[in-house]
Amino acid sequence: MAFIRSVLHLLWMALTVVPYTLAILVVRLFGAPTHVRYRIARAWLKLSTDAARVIMGIRTRITGMEHLPRDPGQGVVLLVKHQSTYETFLMPAIMPRPLAYVFKKELLQIPFFGWSIGSLDMIHIDRTQRARAFVKVLQQGRALLARGTWVIMFPEGTRTARGEKGEYKSGGTRLAIEAGVPVVPVAVTSAKVWPRKAFVKRPGTVDVSIGRPIPSAGRKPDELMAEVEAWIEAEMRRLDPEAYGAARTEP
Repeated sequence: MAFIRSVLHLLWMALTVVPYTLAILVVRLFGAPTHVRYRIARAWLKLSTDAARVIMGIRTRITGMEHLPRDPGQGVVLLVKHQSTYETFLMPAIMPRPLAYVFKKELLQIPFFGWSIGSLDMIHIDRTQRARAFVKVLQQGRALLARGTWVIMFPEGTRTARGEKGEYKSGGTRLAIEAGVPVVPVAVTSAKVWPRKAFVKRPGTVDVSIGRPIPSAGRKPDELMAEVEAWIEAEMRRLDPEAYGAARTEP
């Protein structure tokens, strides 16, 4: 049954992404501003997470929304635990401000989905040119944050398996310090229901815990990232103790 539900959800996303992408491309052709295109994209992402709830039984429990800045001009860098594709869809659907992802440029080649994100204010980089890529992140990131758009990054760089921890890289905290904005750590337990490399998803609840903003003024990137890492990993253990208890018993 879980396999059938996973197939149905994938088909749902594949079918619905087409009209939404076409809508984004059409309004872009007629000169619609970025926020209009973003709203269309966000609507599809919310539709996809809603469909995951209805079709696959994946629900979301969110805590800490009250920690997010309410000033529409206040930019923040969201630093999010990355376990599956689910949080990539979920974050724009639940956040009160437009988000700009930092992502590898290869995603632009995906039909419809890539065309959509290429039409938005996102930061796509060439990972083979690390120095130039980070300069681009700083330049575009500062401009977006100054407009009140929130930049979202996965500090581990890639998806990690349930109960595991990747290497936290300091790019997100460097951007926050350069732009003079706080960072907001976010813990997500999506691998409980949507494993990193598995096609079949399971019904269950994804916990999303949003931490308090951490000021970046006067901080060093590595020091600030260490604080972010400590909060996220401690929160992951609190939210999903079974996974981390099992991980500690492995040889």
